[in-house]
Amino acid sequence: MKGVRYKVRNWPEYNRALKDRYSFTLWFNDGVRVAWFAEPTGRRGAPLLYSDVAIECVLTTRVLLRLPLRGCEGLFRSIAALLGHQTLTVPDYSTLSRRGKTLQVKAPLASKKGAINMVVDSTGLKLYGEGEWKVRMHGKSKRRTWRKLHIGVDEATGEILVSALTTADVSDGEALPEMLREVDAPVTKVSADGAYDHKEVYAAIAAIGAQALIPPRKGARIWQHGNSKAPALERDEHLRRIRQGGRRRWKLESGYSRRSLAETAFSRIKRFFGDRLHARDFDNQATEAFLGVRALNIMTAAGMPDSYLVN
Repeated sequence: MKGVRYKVRNWPEYNRALKDRYSFTLWFNDGVRVAWFAEPTGRRGAPLLYSDVAIECVLTTRVLLRLPLRGCEGLFRSIAALLGHQTLTVPDYSTLSRRGKTLQVKAPLASKKGAINMVVDSTGLKLYGEGEWKVRMHGKSKRRTWRKLHIGVDEATGEILVSALTTADVSDGEALPEMLREVDAPVTKVSADGAYDHKEVYAAIAAIGAQALIPPRKGARIWQHGNSKAPALERDEHLRRIRQGGRRRWKLESGYSRRSLAETAFSRIKRFFGDRLHARDFDNQATEAFLGVRALNIMTAAGMPDSYLVN
């Protein structure tokens, strides 16, 4: 909105947090072998040499520094050599690729009491294709491929509560029901854009006992006639209110403008980790995306701005 200004209350703390986000430290102490190498499991086949902690550490570094797998292996070999750890071996690039397919990544979340208002959205991440200059000069080719990253953001804290990676042909509405089932905390409200205006989405949100704050798409029609004896549909009430007072007024009254928090989260993801995935296999691409989400939540926990509107 033109002329609207915000001022940050906690500038000293937020300024320090912005610097701490780029503090990159690896601790290799005498007990590193306990966490770095995998414990015997007794399962059949070749035993795992490295723990999930070690694989996650190396792959997270790859996401942060945007390194190829071989480059990441080389970096950790040099770190181990500089620290003088003669017995500390490093996973090779093929091990990182293989283990990355099955690595379970969970984003850390701050403990919070009470229910959550969640904002959901999706964005595209490039896999391969021409650079910007070639596209501008010769146009796009059919080889460009995308993945869609879907996220659910806590409206109050900016933390990413849940994420999912899908192929480009999976719609936002198709991905949302499974994402809602993965959220552990109680959710009171789910805000989304018009792409989620589907009956299946409303049913999934109602199943968890939450309110759906989704603007019906332009040209939308009432789903259930007003003379019906059944309870009025929440979506139809939103549509009637929009017809009475306009879409802009409905957004202000309902608090829908808070949905921009999801766009802010995507902006932060692409600013920190880029707009493309480097892995070739889908499972590795999912791990890469989830490690980025995990790292972003750690950065969020370091401190966020507390701003207010300046009249």
